[in-house]
Formats: sequence, structure tokens, C-alpha cells
Amino acid sequence: MTAPQMLTTAEGRRLAYHKTDGASPGVVFLGGFMSDMDGTKAVHLEGWAKAQGRAFLRFDYSGHGQSDGAFTDGSIGDWAADAQAVITALTEGPQVLVGSSMGGWIALLLARAMPETVVGLVGIAAAPDFTEDSMWASFGDQQRQALMRDGQIEIPSDYGDPYPITRRLIEDGRENLVLRDPLRLPFPVRLLQGTADADVDRSVALRLLDHIEGADVRLSLVKGADHRFSEPENLAQIETAIAEVLPG
Repeated sequence: MTAPQMLTTAEGRRLAYHKTDGASPGVVFLGGFMSDMDGTKAVHLEGWAKAQGRAFLRFDYSGHGQSDGAFTDGSIGDWAADAQAVITALTEGPQVLVGSSMGGWIALLLARAMPETVVGLVGIAAAPDFTEDSMWASFGDQQRQALMRDGQIEIPSDYGDPYPITRRLIEDGRENLVLRDPLRLPFPVRLLQGTADADVDRSVALRLLDHIEGADVRLSLVKGADHRFSEPENLAQIETAIAEVLPG
């Protein structure tokens, strides 16, 4: 496995990345919560982009994967800032954002922060506002009190060790919500959602579809697909979605 390159951001965070040169618009993969850039979707799409001769970028947020920092020091705002710094420093011209789970939320924040750069967006089990609408909303009174008192709690994960959830993650999430205010996306958007997703309910995808203001926004519900959305047929569906949002 090739060692990643490193970028130091203005905030001093060292981020690991893999960059493929190629044609514009480039494609940027935005990973999920406690995920990393070596996941099946990111690596597959890198190979797809190379075969297409298209520029591609995958990276790890701070506190994720091979990037520096502790996961519990981070927040949605920090990880969105990481993504913006990487795109600004390492890409040229227009970009298509492919966001998986939390990466879908990050992609929407980037579309709002750098509209001159984003020309297409693909959300895979996108999870906008999940810190508020999924985590905080599901916590019982004791969990909420412990989080506010101790600054951190743990919640079960289907993917290994429990997730450490910090008070800062929840409070910063409230500063970065995207479903409470108008969300104008003047470029093609494709949302992919599995019906067997145990982490992001299809109601989230439908709410996002209804909330986005745009002329070319489509949601595909894929029967039987889970949250990973990484089976061969799912990867082909992601390729198709990217091709649909690419200009020209």
C-alpha cells in the first residue's frame, strides 16, 4: 500500500491524502464518521477515476485514519474545514463531491461554503444533521445529563468499538445544521439510499430530497442495500451517479 502524502492546514492539522492527477472536473471523496480513506468505496472510486483519466482525491479528516489528531478533539465544523483546506490546496478547477454518510453532510457544507468550486454532488446514505436529529434526539435523560456533565459518553457501534460522543461534537453540530435553512444547490445532485440501511433511515433521504432547492435533484432507493453501500452493484450505481452529475 502506498504511503499517503501529508498536508498541514492553517490550523496546524496534518491530514493524510492520496491524489490522482487527471481531467477536470475532479472528484473528491468525503468519508463517514470514524471511517477512513482506505474504505471500499474510496479505493474503488480511485481506480475508476484512474481508468477514466479523471482527477481524484481521497483523504482522512483530522482524528481519522492516517491523519494526525485525536478523534475526540474533532467536530463537524473541524472536519468540514479540513475538507475545504484539502480541496483548496490540492485541487484545481471545478469538483464533484461524493459524500458517504457524514461525508454527505460535509459535502452540503462545502457546497454552501465554496459554491464556485462544486459542480455536482453525490450523497451515499447522506446523514445531514445526524448529531442533532439522530444522536441527541435518541439520547435518554441520563445520557444527556452525563454528556453535559462529563463532556463525553460512549454509544454502541455495529462496526467495532463504541463511538465516543463528545459534548463539543453535539454543540458544534448545532452550529452546522443544513436542514433548518434554505439549501440551494444549483447543480446536479444524486442521492443513493439503501432500504436495509440500519444507520440512516430512508426518511432522512426523503427529507433531504424535499429540502434541497435545485432543478436536477434525484433520489434512488436501492432495495436491500445496507449502510456500507459497498457491494459490486452498489459501487456500479455510485459510478453511474457520478457520471450523471459530471458536466458535459
